[in-house]
Amino acid sequence: MGCCAASRRHLSDSEEEEAAPEPRAPLLEHQGAAQWKNAAGFWILGLCNNFSYVVMLSAAHDILRHERASGNQSHVDPEPTALPHNGSSRFDCNSVSTAAVLLADILPTLVIKLLAPLGLHLLPYSPRVLISGVCSAGSFVLVAFSHSVGTSLCGVVLASISSGLGEVTFLALTAFYPRAVISWWSSGTGGAGLLGALSYLGLTQAGLSPQHTLLSMLGIPGLLLASYFLLLTSPKPQDPGGEDEAEATARQPLIGTEAPKPGASWNLSLQERWTVFKGLLCYIIPLVLVYFAEYFINQGLFELLFFRNTSLSHAQQYRWYQMLYQAGVFASRSSLRCCRIRFTWALALLQCLNLAFLLADVLLGFLPSIYLVFLVVVYEGLLGGAAYVNTFHNIAVETSDEHREFAMAATCISDTLGISLSGVVALPLHDFLCRLP
Repeated sequence: MGCCAASRRHLSDSEEEEAAPEPRAPLLEHQGAAQWKNAAGFWILGLCNNFSYVVMLSAAHDILRHERASGNQSHVDPEPTALPHNGSSRFDCNSVSTAAVLLADILPTLVIKLLAPLGLHLLPYSPRVLISGVCSAGSFVLVAFSHSVGTSLCGVVLASISSGLGEVTFLALTAFYPRAVISWWSSGTGGAGLLGALSYLGLTQAGLSPQHTLLSMLGIPGLLLASYFLLLTSPKPQDPGGEDEAEATARQPLIGTEAPKPGASWNLSLQERWTVFKGLLCYIIPLVLVYFAEYFINQGLFELLFFRNTSLSHAQQYRWYQMLYQAGVFASRSSLRCCRIRFTWALALLQCLNLAFLLADVLLGFLPSIYLVFLVVVYEGLLGGAAYVNTFHNIAVETSDEHREFAMAATCISDTLGISLSGVVALPLHDFLCRLP
């Protein structure tokens, strides 16, 4: 699309310029159809890529809490029940924190993202997408039919591999499409959070067992593969801007001022890659802090924010926290067209204040109602989603075309690193708090 436009601009013969308008209408119609296909394609890819990851986190309490009966036909009672709790602690604690599921769900992703800038480009995009889809399907099957927590955690690892490989692949792929697809991708990942958490909550509340709930989601990996292979148009080197000349002229490159060289990102020397990476730190560090704070809350504190003066059981409270958090993420990740934030440090500060507030409530118990926690959790999701979408949009706008593919893949490490650190810290905190009288 962009190549055709560029070729028309460079026609030197005046007669050819006069003849150019004739195919304009069908060309514009073709471009419009391709843009909508790519927008829908990246939204679905974002949805499907993060779906298994979100479902595993939503099921974390069940994975650790329920003893698997023969055939794993454990059943989640939709009605509130009185759950036995640790008599020596004020908290209703699992023997292992849900942060254990978080670590299983994120550490393989961290390894993938650390290695991606070094050699993942040697593997073509299509095999990467196939591997991602197969791992996603395998995670649902393995967790559904497991008879032990250890086997379930292996399934969670497969979900992590799928999500991590998919994210670094699809974000790098956006370098070959108009920048608008970043917004659609981000919205899709937010949609995965909301739909994944809501579907698990809804199906288990309706009385479906965790096993059947997970098996009902096996169509998601197939949808991911269909979107990539059938819906997306072929990526071509192009001007990925989509912005007018004034905006293009006004924006200041974050890294480099060289002429665009589409596809050249992976030909950079190690020194050039280090230079690019250093230029990205002003966005990477705030995103790490945002994700550290929010996943410390999600997997370290949600389980401990247990209210006994409500009709919701402990497991139901946990699932509602996850669903409301994901609703906030979806709303803010879909907001780029109406709200853009350049200084993401402010979001990091606000998220850290959220963490301090909820940790204080866990220790002191000053919030009288779970509904106040619900509001804070939605706000937490709004901050996290806004940090993600604005970080990648700012990098796409301010990075030269030559570096964009590498920059997008390298920045993927931010959220994963923050989440991993939060899991490492949340595990000992869980043990400490659960020993408190």
